[in-house]
Amino acid sequence: MYRWIKTFIDFVIAFFSIIILSPIFFIVIIGIELSDPGPVFFKAKRIGFKGKEFTMLKFRSMRIPKSEEEKSEISFKADTNRIFPFGAFIRRLKIDELAQLFNLLNGTMAIVGPRPASIDQVSIMREGKYSIANTVKPGLTGPAALYDYIYGDSIEDLEDYKRLVLPNRKELEAFYPKHIGFFFDVRIIIWTGICIIFALFKKKPKRIFNKLNNFAEQEKVLG
Repeated sequence: MYRWIKTFIDFVIAFFSIIILSPIFFIVIIGIELSDPGPVFFKAKRIGFKGKEFTMLKFRSMRIPKSEEEKSEISFKADTNRIFPFGAFIRRLKIDELAQLFNLLNGTMAIVGPRPASIDQVSIMREGKYSIANTVKPGLTGPAALYDYIYGDSIEDLEDYKRLVLPNRKELEAFYPKHIGFFFDVRIIIWTGICIIFALFKKKPKRIFNKLNNFAEQEKVLG
């Protein structure tokens, strides 16, 4: 029952948020066009609910790819050389993710859920027990997304990321569907706001990070 209610709540929040945030969207659009003229949105193919493919929107924060290699999403780390300064700003404050409010309107995403898996990464992120992440809609935020935001974004080397971040990120993807509920979602939304505020001051919310680590360890033991 909560999942149906959650879909309705997500739609209502997305609808009014788009209206309220439209001035910010306008500023973001101007900033993107002045920084790197081209498409405002980055349209990414993702795997979502029940393993179905959908198009996820983000405000574009990187220069337009010039080769097939640059288009590839097999790497878990963004090509920082392609991120323009304004793009780095909206990425740090997660403003680029606000375009996914339109995904909430069409029902392909939720406010809270697992991270949408790219097609190139689905064999890693949705294999075996981790396929449980496909039983709920992917989220604009979620435990794995916050873990990546707090910790993963600070790891620049890809191999270090795979060793230090990816294992817990995968556990958190499996953790969420087993604990989905109104109060847990509210907690994640509040934590997301706190993390963004900390990011403004270039600090890390250690208590939230420790809680996420505990969730990951719990999933390893009980999963």
